[in-house]
Amino acid sequence: VQLQASGGGLVQAGGSLRLSCAASERAFSSYAVGWFRQAPGKDREFVATISWNGGITGYGDSVRGRFTISKDNAKNTVYLQMNSLKPEDTAVYTCAAEEFGRGSSDSSRYPFWGQGTLVTVSS
Repeated sequence: VQLQASGGGLVQAGGSLRLSCAASERAFSSYAVGWFRQAPGKDREFVATISWNGGITGYGDSVRGRFTISKDNAKNTVYLQMNSLKPEDTAVYTCAAEEFGRGSSDSSRYPFWGQGTLVTVSS
């Protein structure tokens, strides 16, 4: 499956953005998706995940309570709603998929990766 992440941009601190991860095939309903981010000079960080059936979600400690992941199988798309953004959320955000996955914070579980979308939060 091919993934296309979009929705990044420049936003002021306290603002919101919604990222989208669109898949190339209708079977995307069978895939778990994870969002990861990487800031310049830092390691890749887990952001959020959703299981293939949407029943399980998980979040990184730094975004829990501010970000929400959701899945629209009819549109073959997973969304990451990001609220109360902080300058430290600035990073390239990338989505990844695992068929019939339960959702995971472990990036090595995901065989399919999209390109990143840049989120910049100004103070």
